Amino acid sequence: MSTHILTATMRSARPAILLLLGAVLVFSGYGRAQGKKPQARPSTADPAVIELRDYQKLLEKHRGKPLLVNFWATWCEPCRDEFPMLNELARTYGPQGLQVMGVSLDEDVDINLVRRFLARMSPIFSNFRKKPGQDQDFINGVHLKWSGALPATFFYDREGRMAATLVGEHQRPEFEEVIQQLLHGPAPAAAGAARKPAP
Repeated sequence: MSTHILTATMRSARPAILLLLGAVLVFSGYGRAQGKKPQARPSTADPAVIELRDYQKLLEKHRGKPLLVNFWATWCEPCRDEFPMLNELARTYGPQGLQVMGVSLDEDVDINLVRRFLARMSPIFSNFRKKPGQDQDFINGVHLKWSGALPATFFYDREGRMAATLVGEHQRPEFEEVIQQLLHGPAPAAAGAARKPAP
C-alpha cells in the first residue's frame, strides 16, 4: 500500500476513532455521573497520630452533628469484641447524621497489630492513634473522670458538648439508646449530663 493511500485511509478513519474514544470516556464516567461513590475498602494504612490538641480540633470539625468517639486498643479484648458493632452503628445511623470516630491507644510497637486489625475489620469510620506519652494529660483532656479504662465511648451532641459516656463492656441497646436521644431527643442541658459516670 502506498503512502498516499495509507494517509487517505487514516484520514477517513479519524472521525470513527474520535467517536470511539468519546464513547469510552462517556461510559467510564457514567458511574460518577450517576452519583455512585466508591465502596469502602479495608484500611491498611497507619492511622494518623494525634495529641490532645488534635483531638480537640477533630471535635470542632465534627460540630453540627452528633458524634460517637470510641477509644480502643488491640490488646483490649472487649474493644475487639465491640468493634464490629460500632461499624454496624456507623452504617445504620450514619445516614441519619451520626458521626463515628475511633482512637487507638496502642503503642508504637503494636503498629503492625493495629494495621492488621483495621484491615480485618474494614471500618467505615475514621480511626486515629493517640501519640504515645503524656497519657494522663490526654485522658484528663478527654474527660476529667475517665481513668483511661477501655473500651471507652464518649458521645457529643450537635453543639460539641459531651452528652454521655459508656466505659467498659456495654451492649448495643445501650449505645442505641444514647444515639437515639442525640439524633431525635432534646439536646442535653450540660456537658455533665453523662449517662454513665466514667471510672
